[in-house]
This record gives sequence, C-alpha cells and structure tokens, in this order.
Amino acid sequence: QVQLVESGGGLVQPGGSLRLSCGASGSIFSINTMGWHRRAPGKQRELVATITSDGITNYAGSVKARFTISRDTAKNTVYLQLNSLKPEDTAVYYCYATGTYPRPFTSWGQGTQVTISS
Repeated sequence: QVQLVESGGGLVQPGGSLRLSCGASGSIFSINTMGWHRRAPGKQRELVATITSDGITNYAGSVKARFTISRDTAKNTVYLQLNSLKPEDTAVYYCYATGTYPRPFTSWGQGTQVTISS
C-alpha cells in the first residue's frame, strides 16, 4: 500500500504563488504515476497535472504554463508549483499515486485547501 500526505496549501492573493508537496510512504517502489487533482466548490473533480516515473508530465489546459509538477525520487515527494494564481484555482487539491504491482491501485492523499482571494 502507498500512503500520501499533502502539505503547502493556504490563502494567497490573485497573482501569488504556492508550492504543494506530497510525500509518499509504504510500497513506493510500486508507484508508476503521481499527480494532482482538484475539486472546486460545486464542481467535479479535475485532473491538474501528472508525472510518470520517467518524468513525463501532463497538464490540464487551464493550468498549463502556470503550474509545474516535479518529482524528487530520493525524497519520495511530488511537488506542484502554482504560479499566477487566479480565484478560479480555489479548490481542495488532492495528490494521488497509481501503480500496477501487485495489482492495479490508486492511492489518494487527504487533500489540502488552496484559496485565492484578495
């Protein structure tokens, strides 16, 4: 099993920046892809960014060029750098990890609140 713990959320003004962290523990060798989803109030969950074990990244169109996902394998941690934040980025951000050993799985963190407001 893989356990994930997020940190780094908070309240920032429009145009500001935040960095979210997601630490993984447990069967980390089995992780293939990690990433972030978000759920804004009254909206469905949205995939924000992903990064594979090979370092290949993918972003939602709404955050491309503003958000950057990175992975520190030595620290078993994934980061999401959020720049040029907008009020519509307000959401709970969830880290997740997927793998296929010993069977397909998806693990989720508890979520961290990001609020963009002046």
